[in-house]
Amino acid sequence: MLIKRKEFLQIGSLATASMMLPKFLKAFEKPVPAAIGVPQGNKVVVVLQLSGGNDGLNTVIPVRNDIYYKSRPRLGITKEQALLVTDEVGLHPSLTGLKDLYGDGSLGILNSVGYPNPDRSHFRSMDIWHSASQSNEYVYTGWVGRYLDAQCNGCDKPTQALEIDDVLSLAMKGEHVKGLAMKDPRRLFTSSNEKYFKEVAASRAANSEEKPVDYLYKTMAETVSSADYIYKQSRIHPSNTEYPKTDLGNSLKTIASLIFSDINTKVYYVSLGSFDTHVAQEAQQKRLFKEMNDAITAFVKDLKNNNRFQDVLLMSFSEFGRRVAQNASGGTDHGTANNMFLVSGGLKQKGVLNALPDLADLQEGDLKYKVDFKNVYATILNKWLQADDKKILGSQYDHLSFI
Repeated sequence: MLIKRKEFLQIGSLATASMMLPKFLKAFEKPVPAAIGVPQGNKVVVVLQLSGGNDGLNTVIPVRNDIYYKSRPRLGITKEQALLVTDEVGLHPSLTGLKDLYGDGSLGILNSVGYPNPDRSHFRSMDIWHSASQSNEYVYTGWVGRYLDAQCNGCDKPTQALEIDDVLSLAMKGEHVKGLAMKDPRRLFTSSNEKYFKEVAASRAANSEEKPVDYLYKTMAETVSSADYIYKQSRIHPSNTEYPKTDLGNSLKTIASLIFSDINTKVYYVSLGSFDTHVAQEAQQKRLFKEMNDAITAFVKDLKNNNRFQDVLLMSFSEFGRRVAQNASGGTDHGTANNMFLVSGGLKQKGVLNALPDLADLQEGDLKYKVDFKNVYATILNKWLQADDKKILGSQYDHLSFI
């Protein structure tokens, strides 16, 4: 069978996507009774990336701090508008579901998270967060990818990571093993099972003669097989909870259905944005926070209904915060340290986990970081995923007490 240039490009496109599929996924291909799911106790991490640099000061609001209101005469959120969780701390008015989680002990708020010598470039700072590197280092593997490398090297029960997106983030790329990026299982299944690809794969299977192009057919066949597996597993325990019809709502519903199935996925990765609010921040942040709040509320309800909330940890982060002072365009410019949300039924430490940022002690108008984000990664890797955090991160970092 002769291959035309157009056909080669079609196969090559699918094969490129399949390079993100680790070979061990084939090992999962076996019939699974519909009643059997992942046993309780199988810990899962969901990473929620707030892309663009979310304004942390208007997320977790220091409602009794005069410097905050003097720095933001138009943009500051008043104590009356904020959702109060303590006498000094309020949440953005759109985060009603997170306030409820705070009330039932399922929310942890970590303030002033960052890293030494911060970079205010979106791309560079995101690379630092994804790779868990120092600001003067250039590392081309991600912290989740290196977790996959460590866990899947000779282990008898390999793990996997899925990103609910069309493009795989640096965070998910290891040296030997990578996660898989997909928008939803049905779309991946449909794309990889088009009649054309099926016929080509069948034709090549009948031809045992080795050719340079055979690698493309081999990886294409693996993609078809793995897509079929993931799609079937996602249908074993479909979610019956009503989710908002938004990108994040759909993504978290997909993640829930996979958590309830017996696919052995430890890490899910999803993004929301853009939070790059140089202009007209109030409306943009309100819209994004409503999407985030409604999706997380449905997700937590779903997990609770299926007795899995204690096994799932959702962690939010953004590549940096914003400057303390508002700008002249009704927005804020790139800053440094920020807050993180931790949502789970398995938290050991809850509420506001550390002090609010010190607005009287700034560095060139920006917040000073107090907690290195790599301490958060080390804690999750070691205490939640039972992995060797020092080996994965390349250094020993402090373990925090929220889990």
